[in-house]
Amino acid sequence: MNGEAKASSDVAMVRRVWPFLKPDLWFYAAAILAAPLSAALTVAQPFLLKKVIDDAIVPGLPQNLMRLSLLYLAAVVVSFVLESGYTLALGVGATRTISRLRTGVFAHALSLGQSFFDREPTGRLLTRVTSDVEALGETLTAGAVTLLLDALLVLGLLGLLFGLDHELTFVVLTVAPPLAIAVELIRRRMRTVFVTVRTALAELMAYASERFAGIEVVQLYSDEARSLAGFEQRLGRYRRATVVSNVWDSLMFAIVDGVGSITAALILWWVSGGFGDLATAGLVAAFIDSVGRLFTPIRELSGKLAILQRAAGALEKIVGLLEIDEQVSPGRRTLPPETGDIVLRDVRFAYRGGPDVLHGVDLTIHDGDVVALVGRTGSGKTTIGKLLIRAYDGYRGSITLDGVELGEVKLDALRHRVGIVQQDVVLFPGTVRDNLALGGGVSDDELLEAVELAQATQLVRRLGGLDGAVAAGGRNLSVGEAQLLAFARTLAHDAPFVVLDEATASVDSLTEARIQEATRALFERKTVLVVAHRLSTITGADRICVLDAGRVVEEGPHEELLSRGGLYARLFNAQLSEERRERAAHAR
Repeated sequence: MNGEAKASSDVAMVRRVWPFLKPDLWFYAAAILAAPLSAALTVAQPFLLKKVIDDAIVPGLPQNLMRLSLLYLAAVVVSFVLESGYTLALGVGATRTISRLRTGVFAHALSLGQSFFDREPTGRLLTRVTSDVEALGETLTAGAVTLLLDALLVLGLLGLLFGLDHELTFVVLTVAPPLAIAVELIRRRMRTVFVTVRTALAELMAYASERFAGIEVVQLYSDEARSLAGFEQRLGRYRRATVVSNVWDSLMFAIVDGVGSITAALILWWVSGGFGDLATAGLVAAFIDSVGRLFTPIRELSGKLAILQRAAGALEKIVGLLEIDEQVSPGRRTLPPETGDIVLRDVRFAYRGGPDVLHGVDLTIHDGDVVALVGRTGSGKTTIGKLLIRAYDGYRGSITLDGVELGEVKLDALRHRVGIVQQDVVLFPGTVRDNLALGGGVSDDELLEAVELAQATQLVRRLGGLDGAVAAGGRNLSVGEAQLLAFARTLAHDAPFVVLDEATASVDSLTEARIQEATRALFERKTVLVVAHRLSTITGADRICVLDAGRVVEEGPHEELLSRGGLYARLFNAQLSEERRERAAHAR
């Protein structure tokens, strides 16, 4: 029963990657057609060697020697040409297939929702796209398909040996049962070992990626020694798993090589002992040559099985990723051309595997309004913003945008209508233009206009204009400068509704003034939902909604909420007192 389930699982995995392989079937077909011809010519060589010895050299017939030698040379040359073409076809086909698969895995990862990336380490994903896919490439070029040639070669050589001397062939075959048992036991063990190797490598890369991403924090707190210890711990697991895999691989090679030598000795013993008919010199030479050729693919089988087991482990990981169905629903409805209101009714939401963080939120954002969300940390402010940009699906209740339920809106239509300025600005290595015009379709004139509105003209000029370089992660920019580019990016894409996750970072007064100007530019041109951290910056909002434990507990303009003396008044006054203390300390 377990065997049937395993076979079914293997078939399902192959079926899952079949679309990536199918376009290159012509290359694999060419290799498969060349394989039997190459095998036939390889099998013919020991037979021709026997003829050369018995029909030309021993009787001393030079005319036969010339003819048979030319035939032997032709078999060698044509076999070499066929094998070279076979290898070339496999190489080209495998390269194309693996490139397509790598692109497919990366594209699938890009399509997954934020909930997947919340729990999946980046390094593990890199392993899927790089080394795991590469392991499958090794299988296509030196594993699965080449086993066909090896099988044909083994069958052909056995047929030749039976034709030459069936008694001597049975002597050779006495080693087959123990060899087959040993190969099968080792193959099963190697598959388990290679899954362990792939898992250990993924954990190692994930850990290294996380530490490199947070290198500033690691160095700031002098955590290098502990990080190195953690790396070495995971490296130890990977090293031990790799050593075990090499031991089993070496054991396979040693067993097959040893059995090949024993078989050659058995042939000589059988012939020298006078068993059966007297063997000719050509027959002995042909048998020794055939056995050498017979055990070559069997000896290489250990390496190919190692490749196949690595690929099987990698394939499980890749198919596991491809089978993850956590994409944000693509939706099917478009939005009306005119902009309308955003309405949340009894909205409830829980992050994957956790309790509800929103408990029946009701909120209306009218077209052209500036609405601020305030509250303590963990009250659900940022979650509402993420739901509005569809970073997560799975909310209960109703969220409508321009009268259309948010979960039914096409993602492209939504992302043209809703933009975001994040608290943690993400910038990619490249030019200023690349970072502002994400998604394309924005002209340089529109970019420069957005830069001016965002008060970032001087910054962009300092970087060298739109062709100026932005370092990885925006490391050649201050936090405030990165925020200005984020404002310019949002203004350039001209989404009518913007979620502004207000930054709390401390910046110099000049940059802060520019950020405030950029914020005002957004307020004047967009419908804005501000996830507010500094309450003093949203006093001019049309409406302020106060959240507490996932519920809206107060709502109204700044002055009205202050006069009520409720949660907002307490939060505002406490933050105001803290800002005054900070300014006083700075002045001192």
